[in-house]
Amino acid sequence: MRGFNYKHLHYFWVIAKSGGVAKAGEQLHVTPQSISTQMRQLEADIGEPLWRRAGRRLELTETGRLVFEYANRLFTVGEELKDALRDRGARGRSQLLRVGITGAVVKVLSWRLLEPVMTLPGNPALQCREGRLNELLAALAVHELDLVLSDRPLTHAINVRGYNHQLLDCGATFLAAPAVAGRASASFPACLDDLPMLLPGGDSAARPQLMRWFDEEQVRPRVIGEFDDTALMKAFGQGGAGAFPMPTVVAREICEQYHVQVIGATEEVRYQIYAISPERTLSHAAVRAIHESATRARVPSRA
Repeated sequence: MRGFNYKHLHYFWVIAKSGGVAKAGEQLHVTPQSISTQMRQLEADIGEPLWRRAGRRLELTETGRLVFEYANRLFTVGEELKDALRDRGARGRSQLLRVGITGAVVKVLSWRLLEPVMTLPGNPALQCREGRLNELLAALAVHELDLVLSDRPLTHAINVRGYNHQLLDCGATFLAAPAVAGRASASFPACLDDLPMLLPGGDSAARPQLMRWFDEEQVRPRVIGEFDDTALMKAFGQGGAGAFPMPTVVAREICEQYHVQVIGATEEVRYQIYAISPERTLSHAAVRAIHESATRARVPSRA
């Protein structure tokens, strides 16, 4: 096979996507005759036919389908690049903040922490992506993200260069729908014994703390659900499936939003949130705004 002309390959891709030579000509602003000539040249370069007649239509041959598969990858990426450059020119790199958020971070806390970005000059935009910490750190390492919000800090055990900036440190409050809360008749925390309980999943930094605290207080809640996504856990709690723990700083807001009640609170279980950035000194204006706002409002850590 001889080397082929990428302009011919692009014409081929447009024909296959648009459904015919005439439609492709309209998109490319060239005559159908010119396109047909260039398709014959492409087939000659490849050494095999790319099209065959099916009645009045053209359909791809097996070789044509293979060429289209690769051409589609090539030119789709090209279109994405044009969009990215257009977006960059319109807004500027500093006007876009790409944030990864782990599922263990309570959604209303994510909003509170990211809210300062929305008030910065220039109306910056947010791109939020949810996932597991390892996946988000990998994206941070290759500069697909500017920041990761996590309930646990980056450690040396993870081979990613990054820096931890603590944004939150507070206790835990147990909430429940009225029907469940009404069954917690004893004093707290004894009232949790045998109470149906919804807990964060194993990826949550609070989970092992909760289990240790239950042991220390000698209470045995009846765990009926584990959730990696805190929003799903709250939905089950609102429905009356069981009690559930939440960061104390947002307990009142969650009570109002989900129509649940406070059963009790402890400072022995800590909810923490870290901003993990690829740099020690925060140069991104939006990241600085998040950190400065959280530092001013942060619940102090225990001594």
